[in-house]
Amino acid sequence: MPPVAMDHLPHYDCGVVLTGSAGRIREGFEVLALKKIDKLIVSGVYKDTKLHQIFPLLPYYPEIQSDDIVLEKISGSTYGNAVQSLQVVETLKCRNILLITSHLHMYRAYKTFRENFPNEIQISPYVITASIHENSYWDVMTEAFKSLCYPVITLIPWLFFS
Repeated sequence: MPPVAMDHLPHYDCGVVLTGSAGRIREGFEVLALKKIDKLIVSGVYKDTKLHQIFPLLPYYPEIQSDDIVLEKISGSTYGNAVQSLQVVETLKCRNILLITSHLHMYRAYKTFRENFPNEIQISPYVITASIHENSYWDVMTEAFKSLCYPVITLIPWLFFS
């Protein structure tokens, strides 16, 4: 899907922003502030983190209500993001979501979410502009490796801890 300018986005029930690189969370809050989504799920937040710590600029966004933000604090991987976000999405009764992550991460994230979400829930990718540091050779190679091996990697805990 080609990138869509934020002001041309249709409306979604929920946005799911995946933590992990600079700019993702800020972009999620911008989409929420523009009322393109009703609820924002920030997936993969460290367990002791408070809202003001991940987005200290919140007081400057009077159009955002803290009730419209859910911090998902259980997941530690893209697979975990998908599984844990699904529980929140279902609780909020979201029928369509905007998946917000970086260009480098989107292929694997979208594929993982699509495999774990029911077909009735529409998932639309929203790619944010990559930071200058995200497209290093090492980052690209790491993401390529993860994309190729992710189906096997996600089975490791199941194989050893079931």
